Amino acid sequence: MENNKPMFCVIGAGHGGQALAAHLSILGFDVSLYNRTYARIKQIKALGGINVEGEVKGFAKLSIVTDNIEEAIKGREIIMVVVPAYAHRSVAESMAQYLEDGQKIVLNPGRTGGALEVRTVLKEKNIKRDIIIAEAQTFIYASRSENPGQVRIFRIKNAIPVAALPAYKTVEVLNKLRTAFPQFIPGDNVLSTGLDNIGAIFHPALTILNAGRIEASKGNFQYYVEGITPSISLILEEMDRERVAVADALGIRSLTAREWLYIAYDAVGRTLYEAMQNNEGYKGIMAPPTLDTRYIEEDVPMSLVPIASMGDMFNVPTPTIKAIIHLACVMHSCDYWEKGRTVEKLGIADLSVKDIMKLVIEGE
Repeated sequence: MENNKPMFCVIGAGHGGQALAAHLSILGFDVSLYNRTYARIKQIKALGGINVEGEVKGFAKLSIVTDNIEEAIKGREIIMVVVPAYAHRSVAESMAQYLEDGQKIVLNPGRTGGALEVRTVLKEKNIKRDIIIAEAQTFIYASRSENPGQVRIFRIKNAIPVAALPAYKTVEVLNKLRTAFPQFIPGDNVLSTGLDNIGAIFHPALTILNAGRIEASKGNFQYYVEGITPSISLILEEMDRERVAVADALGIRSLTAREWLYIAYDAVGRTLYEAMQNNEGYKGIMAPPTLDTRYIEEDVPMSLVPIASMGDMFNVPTPTIKAIIHLACVMHSCDYWEKGRTVEKLGIADLSVKDIMKLVIEGE
């Protein structure tokens, strides 16, 4: 560690992973980049790094670019996992045997239940090393990669809550993360970060309700600006109320989507529609070109399903959220309930609220 700077590993070379690896390098950190498939990182390896534009500019040299996970994480104090949430389990399984004492795994973001799922994997594999698992409430950037080795950071968010599992280790993780990113702030616990997952509200319904436009135009419209209409925003607001009610049943005060927009982007409005229209960070972000997108494939099973499953567990109705899950299942001809993070898969199905809170705060 040079000048007390932690060495980072970034897992995943998609839009977010390339942005994070590039920014860390430009900030002066030693960074390794891992991707499961070599084809995605071949160009980055040939270049020796990533060209970044937008709020951050320059060429970011990377120490290691590899499809070998053991090589990527060896000696790296902080492992930043930047993959779709449905890959959290497989990444945890792949890295488990190579983990070292003192390493910190940070899911960027955890979606809903990510840290609990990774904890379950390490328990299944009987990993006894001193590892801290943490998760961010949301991803720190709005970013896009047009080509491997080229990424644009549209906006760096103002404040990103991070929580460790157990919660009393959050400070230890933040002390290291904030050497790079003062934007990371303490979250209460991983239930709080998971239930403040605003992507659950903004992504699946917005994609499904714009399905015809996406298929007709191949995503040729501004996703958050033109895709949001007053009527669609009413559906998002109802889903948001259901999410907040589920959090309330667990004794958690969850941010509303409008509150989150103000904290993350300084975006304000009397309604959710106005706040989203007033968010400069969303301008220029185009819609997905097809409906085969992580906004459904990731956010439905890894965000909406666990929220609805917790709602069922604590007798909180979530009819609007369930309607979007049902439409996603129909559109993709699959059972997202079966694929998703239910309370059974998160290991909390038989626990009381008291026991769940003890788990996330104390670890057992």
